[in-house]
Amino acid sequence: MKSGKVQGSQRLENKSREEFAEMVHAILSARFPERIPQAFVHTYGCQGNVADSERIKGLLVQMGYAFCDRPEDADLVLFNTCAVREHAEDRVFGNVGALKPIKAARPGMIIALCGCMMQQAHVEERISKSFPYVNLVFGTFAVQKLPELLFRVLSGGKRVFETGEGGGEITEGLPTVQDRPFKVWLPVMYGCDNFCSYCVVPYVRGRERSRMPEEILKEAEALIANGAKDITLLGQNVNSYGKNLPVDMNFAKLLRQINALPGDFLIRFMTSHPKDCSEELLDTMAGCEKVSKHLHLPFQAGSDRVLDEMNRGYTKEQYLRLLRYARKVMPDMSVTSDVIVGFPGESYEEFQETLALVREAQFTSLFTFIYSKRSGTVAADLPDPVPYSEKSSWFSELTALQEDIAGARTAKLLDSVHRVLVEERDESKGLLMGRTSGNISILFDGSDSLIGGFVFVRVTEPKTWVLYGELCEAE
Repeated sequence: MKSGKVQGSQRLENKSREEFAEMVHAILSARFPERIPQAFVHTYGCQGNVADSERIKGLLVQMGYAFCDRPEDADLVLFNTCAVREHAEDRVFGNVGALKPIKAARPGMIIALCGCMMQQAHVEERISKSFPYVNLVFGTFAVQKLPELLFRVLSGGKRVFETGEGGGEITEGLPTVQDRPFKVWLPVMYGCDNFCSYCVVPYVRGRERSRMPEEILKEAEALIANGAKDITLLGQNVNSYGKNLPVDMNFAKLLRQINALPGDFLIRFMTSHPKDCSEELLDTMAGCEKVSKHLHLPFQAGSDRVLDEMNRGYTKEQYLRLLRYARKVMPDMSVTSDVIVGFPGESYEEFQETLALVREAQFTSLFTFIYSKRSGTVAADLPDPVPYSEKSSWFSELTALQEDIAGARTAKLLDSVHRVLVEERDESKGLLMGRTSGNISILFDGSDSLIGGFVFVRVTEPKTWVLYGELCEAE
């Protein structure tokens, strides 16, 4: 369905986003004359989805909504969904099903679903047929149209589906709502051109589109002025930034420009693709004092044959050569990565090559996944003879190896001092939490008044995945 259920006069087409927001605000004011309507927004998946949800929240505020913490208290429930793995999709369907009795108790509630899952035709069809109480479905290209789509739901009483592909344009200037203004996400590009054989992202996010550097810098300046201390630059493959721009720009140059902005803040970024990671970028990271010395560089598999089947565009040796150079120019750099276990056709001997790469690379941590079949991808049609139980055994081997490596690496951090941004209080531990430049969580005692500012922490007890420390003076 491509907007097939959208109802309403075509005369609305010429109205601006701001005009639709005002029209929604007027409807809500009439429906809720004595209170502010409440919205519950839940985000699944990656940091890119979190950034999208911040813009969605900004638009909802423009339309007159405030936010609540439970769907039971909401007049609008919105799920921003993820399509990367089957488990994430199953969670969404289960949680949407759980909304049925809640909506029955609140007949005026609007249920909206958006994000990557909704950009898939088979998902849209299932929502249409199996979840008739869902009012609004829109895809990744229609976030900026939310005021118009919500107006049509509120004024027409009909279900609205808007999942057509966009024309590649980037909408600038959308309002945002950040839960923590000192720790922010800043998208620099959207989409992906890589078409890894297992990945659905290019199909649901579209082709690569880079934002103009002046727009990124303007937003970064505004975020810094609003108190941002930790800025994470986002893109499916930030190393491709600038390739489709009409100006001479790449990601290394963009990093240097953001690093030159006045203010006391830290720059992080994700995700990097090894085939596009350059020595220029690594030299830039080494030379920019505000750029975190952490590189998330997914390798996915250690076998060259499997990497070729994945359409990754590099070999095991090319990947390791990048790491060697990175550690040459940044000896203390922290490297994290992604690994897929049990790609279709992968043998146990080929999986052993993945373990060998992990041993040599000495990652700080790994994000490990058993292969998840994604409809519409090339890998979905490949023979996959290895049973899931055997893949699970391989997975356990990998996680045990990485646990040993991580424990040995963090043990070396005993008595080291780190400048960290205090992000929050870990309520389960009763301690403050921050992250080192290498992106390792560190817990320590202190007052809530420290949250949102930088402090120095000495490591007193290194654990495998987290550090414990104490406040100290700068060395």
